[in-house]
Amino acid sequence: MSGQEETTTTAVTEAEALRRLHAARAHSAYDRAVAACRYAGVGRDVAEVVPTGPVGRAANALRLSAASLAALTASTPDPAADARCARNAAATAALAAQVAAARDSGTTGPAMEPASTSVSVGALRAALAASQAAAAAAGGRAGGRDAALNASAEETERHAVAAARAAGWLEAHRTAG
Repeated sequence: MSGQEETTTTAVTEAEALRRLHAARAHSAYDRAVAACRYAGVGRDVAEVVPTGPVGRAANALRLSAASLAALTASTPDPAADARCARNAAATAALAAQVAAARDSGTTGPAMEPASTSVSVGALRAALAASQAAAAAAGGRAGGRDAALNASAEETERHAVAAARAAGWLEAHRTAG
């Protein structure tokens, strides 16, 4: 094997390892989004081409994230694109958490700011933190390759899963689906 072939093989292996990392985080975030939406009574059937409120945005984001995850598995590993997929899934989960937290607090209207239940507020904050960490891992010069940013994104995703579980959102998804 020539030096160039060995470098190419190493790069592909590194890209595949990063794909697995980003894909696992993307699927975890998507699962959180589905669970939070199901908990809040939001299905993909209420997705709107031009969403007019949080419920429509969350349902549309679910639809787009599902398509993005399907494309991820069908494409060649690309750390930057794979990290963007994970970032988008985390953003979808943050939208879904906003809707679920609003349901818990009984808040309605366009702002949908949660006003009560500290567990739901904590889950919403964890979802927002996971979205921000995924954006940092995908953005700028990192391009999905920065080990420290990826580790931070993984850690905040684990925390968001634990917070969603504490809020009862994941159990609602498992028992209904």
